[in-house]
Amino acid sequence: MTYALLALSYLLGATPTSYWMGRAFHGLDLREHGSGNLGATNVFRILGPKWALPVVVVDVAKGFVPVWFFAGLVGGDLTWTLAFGGAAIVGHIFSVWVGFEGGKGIATSAGVFLALAPWAVLGAFVVWLVLVLPTGYVSLGSMGAAATLPVFVALTPHRGDTTLVWFTVTLAVFVLWAHRSNIRRLMQGTESRFGRGGKGDTSNPADSADPHEASP
Repeated sequence: MTYALLALSYLLGATPTSYWMGRAFHGLDLREHGSGNLGATNVFRILGPKWALPVVVVDVAKGFVPVWFFAGLVGGDLTWTLAFGGAAIVGHIFSVWVGFEGGKGIATSAGVFLALAPWAVLGAFVVWLVLVLPTGYVSLGSMGAAATLPVFVALTPHRGDTTLVWFTVTLAVFVLWAHRSNIRRLMQGTESRFGRGGKGDTSNPADSADPHEASP
């Protein structure tokens, strides 16, 4: 049963929320607009906040549900619990439903840690706000939140022991790897800023894909 739950965790994470919503309600393939990324930031830019909010909620739930509910089915075993969470995150980034494309895994990772270390998620969210609000760089905020999450996990109440801390470190490295193109653009000064009216900052679905925008 554990392997079946692991597969189900991946499939839940792989649910392409933004893609299906764009297709069903707007006839759009969001991979062809804005950043081309299937994350909530791109939904916000192309379709607006009322569509981005449900995408965020569902993407967070994709990480929360396997960790919170499936864990009880394996006796609360931490190793399997982390495996379920990891599978959901991988599914979000590499979705089998859309050619192994997806988002950057930030929202789904937040869902995983809301079930494991909610206070740490709050701390990481504050870091995200501190970095994004003055700069407009969503990618910078996402990387900063991921990089500091292991510290917040270590310093706040959480499920499990140091195993969770090391899992968080591994996740942080994975998130930074997923943002490697954003890091390169930040160093070159070509990364787009969210909500600053720059290149790629558009809510028009007819606009072409902009490779300079990051999306969670």
